[in-house]
Amino acid sequence: MNILIQLSHPAHFHLYRNVAKNLMRNGHKVFILIKTKDILEDLLKASGLPYYNILKEAHRKSKLGILWDMFVRDWRILRFVRKNKIDLLIGSTVEVAQVGWLTRKYRVNTGEDDMRIVPLFQRLAGPFIQTILSPATCDNWKLEPETVHYEGFHKLAYLHPNQFIPDRKVVEKYFPADKPYFILRFAQLKAYHDITANARGINQEIAQRLIDILSPNGDVYITSERELEPQFEKYRLHINPLDIHHVLAFAKLYIGDSQSMAVEAAMLGTPSLRFNDFAGKIGVLEELEHKYELTYAIPSSEPQRLYDKVEELLTMSDLNEIFQARRQKMLSEKIDVTAFFTWFVENYPESRKIMQENPDYQWKFK
Repeated sequence: MNILIQLSHPAHFHLYRNVAKNLMRNGHKVFILIKTKDILEDLLKASGLPYYNILKEAHRKSKLGILWDMFVRDWRILRFVRKNKIDLLIGSTVEVAQVGWLTRKYRVNTGEDDMRIVPLFQRLAGPFIQTILSPATCDNWKLEPETVHYEGFHKLAYLHPNQFIPDRKVVEKYFPADKPYFILRFAQLKAYHDITANARGINQEIAQRLIDILSPNGDVYITSERELEPQFEKYRLHINPLDIHHVLAFAKLYIGDSQSMAVEAAMLGTPSLRFNDFAGKIGVLEELEHKYELTYAIPSSEPQRLYDKVEELLTMSDLNEIFQARRQKMLSEKIDVTAFFTWFVENYPESRKIMQENPDYQWKFK
């Protein structure tokens, strides 16, 4: 088949990287389309995977701007699909659904945000979605009839032990790995769901307080989408973006206002705290917090609660052992998402019928 994969966020690169390689290895022609977003293009360049950037202009930070960008991408993808005789589109974007419908092509959307958290996606993509793949705990609301649920998480597509083994030697390329260290992540909070929710996160005052708490216990490293205040530049983490998960795996704690990296930390058994206004609202993170106790959600209105939780975790002498045991429990109850996605795409639409009639088929992909 000729398969189009659309990526709109660095997390999508990781989600589809191994799937794309599997599909290519199995003889399919894969076209990866992206827009300029944070380090997305840097990741693709470092990986050696071929790609096309269909929207190099800076992403607009308003609702009207976001809609305009969507129409531009729709038009460019539409032309690309026709020119390259695409058979199937897959991705986590509105355009996959819209262009797939317009061209009458097979289309598979993937998502792990509850649909009530991303109502604009529901409105713009919902009428055109053919199939949406989502974790079992994800509530797709009006799109449940089009949903195929699976026992896994997006981040397991690249952090499952079948796909990734943390290497301490990679960390040591950048700093000593035998000394405790902490990762702070500052997101831009400018995605359309962030704008809609007026989301807030870690500001300058809170960041400084966290550093003051953490510094006596180890080194602090910051990775940030947004521009850092001068006082924090000395903490900035300068690494190859492909190495970030090795670094995250051996961190003592992760603290941030990003959902994606909080889930990644949980997948690796690194205690994670997320501080933003989506606390208690996202099914995947709720499962990781309340069923597996791998992450903690704290709303932005309660900074003291964040400080208290950090200090509580720092007092636990067996913190790593506890969280690695919790991780193993989680892994024992989930599938290898990359293996499952590869099968689903290669056998679509028959794979959808199989999963609807026999959901237990997914356990072949452990």
